[in-house]
Amino acid sequence: MTVEIAPFSTADAAAHCAGEDDLTVRWLTGGYGDVEGTIEYFEWLANEAESGAGKRPFGVWMQGRLCGYIDYDPDNNDGIEPEDVILSYSVHPWARGQGVAADAVRLVCDVLRERHVGRRAAIRVEPENSRSVRVAEKSGFTYIRDFASSTDKHADGSPVTLSLYLLDL
Repeated sequence: MTVEIAPFSTADAAAHCAGEDDLTVRWLTGGYGDVEGTIEYFEWLANEAESGAGKRPFGVWMQGRLCGYIDYDPDNNDGIEPEDVILSYSVHPWARGQGVAADAVRLVCDVLRERHVGRRAAIRVEPENSRSVRVAEKSGFTYIRDFASSTDKHADGSPVTLSLYLLDL
C-alpha cells in the first residue's frame, strides 16, 4: 500500500464529499459539504495559497483513489507558538485503520521541511478522538498539554478542549 499526497483540484470535489461521514463531520468539518461548495472552497484555498496565506490542502491518495484530506496552516496560532504549523486531516471510512493518516502526516511534514515552513508541526486534537491521538503518537509527535481553544467552539459556544502534540521539523 502506497500513500501519496497531491494538491487538490476542483475535479476532486465529488470524491472528497463522497468520503465524508459522521466521524469526519464530528471531528473536522462540523457539517457535510456539497460538491458546489467544495469547489468554491478549493478555489478559495488555491487563491489564498497563491497570495502566500492560509491553509495548504492536499488530497490523500491510496491505490489511485482519493482516500482523505490533509492540510497545513501556518497562519492559525490557536494554542501554539508562532513558528508552529497546524496539521488537520481526515481519512475516508473505507481507508481507515490502514495507517493512511500517519503516512499522510509524515508526507506533509516532509513538505514543510522542503519548503522551510515552520519550526514544528502541530496536531491539535480533542482528547476523546482516540484515533487521531493514535495518529499523532504513531507519527512521532509528543504530547505537550491540553488547552481551551480560542477558535474552536462547541454548539453551545463553550471552547473546545484540545490536546496539543508537536514534532520538531
